Amino acid sequence: MSYVRLGRSGLKVSRLCLGCMSYGDPGWRPWVLDEEAARPFFRRALDLGINFFDTADMYSRGRSEEVTGRLLREMAPRHDYVLATKLFFPVEKKGPNRSGLSRKHVLEACDASLRRLGTEFIDLYQVHRWDPDTPFEEALSALDTLVRSGKVRYLGASSMAAWQFAKALYLSDRRGGERFASMQNHYNLVYREEEREMIPLCIEEGVGLVPWSPLARGFLTGTRRRGEEPETARGRSDEFADQLYFRGEDFDVLDALLSVSSSLDLPPARVALAWLLSRPGVTAPIVGATKLPHLEDAFAALDVRLGDDAVARLEAPYRPHPVLGHDQPTPRAAR
Repeated sequence: MSYVRLGRSGLKVSRLCLGCMSYGDPGWRPWVLDEEAARPFFRRALDLGINFFDTADMYSRGRSEEVTGRLLREMAPRHDYVLATKLFFPVEKKGPNRSGLSRKHVLEACDASLRRLGTEFIDLYQVHRWDPDTPFEEALSALDTLVRSGKVRYLGASSMAAWQFAKALYLSDRRGGERFASMQNHYNLVYREEEREMIPLCIEEGVGLVPWSPLARGFLTGTRRRGEEPETARGRSDEFADQLYFRGEDFDVLDALLSVSSSLDLPPARVALAWLLSRPGVTAPIVGATKLPHLEDAFAALDVRLGDDAVARLEAPYRPHPVLGHDQPTPRAAR
């Protein structure tokens, strides 16, 4: 395993991040593994040298944070892993102040995450979405408070428009506050819209990219074909994936992936991850795993080097998409 800096920060993270949305409460989603079933994945990830673990307060209504925190405490010294979580969405109950990026919610959500994770600090605290109802200066002030208090080490963002993130970085610099070290964005072979604005912005500003859904919710593993129903429990119940993928042009990309992977005698998932790992600005894709071979395949992708011809074949079928994975509101008119 190799380790790289997260953006311009001094924080060193593994080139793969284990996504922990899959661990928590099966009652939340049928494909989620409970704590005992999740245990081998954390052990194997640590054995492989993965030191970067990502979850969110809303996954399994807080249970993912509990499982993630407890298993990591059991298996590794606290200074040996980088623990990331996110806030924005309501966790258990909806209410006017139970979501968003208001100062009230930011401070209360962080304290709740610390309790569930069983730790005194969060290495990377990420805003899960942009909040159009809260002035971002207020959100930044609250996030700065968390860093100054020692509850948070670094700040990250996720899933927003490039103009929004540019504004966030500008406000941080203008205020002299803590800057975002990372962007957790939607990026894979079948969704490359981030290459237009967000990725160039992050490279220019020294922000590390931590892409989510690097295998397009399993689509790039090659288990689904045109006109076929999904085979896996997640595929049959993942409504969010249905909103993101399975367009005709997505299957064109999948066909190219299957052709390239066959010619290289490698699994499609390994080739798709190798492509993503080779993209400019990418620090550590967030890989999910509900079967141990998923984790082994991700690790093996670190050693795959794709030639120019293979990359060209993989990229050629791509067609532009609408923005997918988050809302993209236009800036509000001055009031």
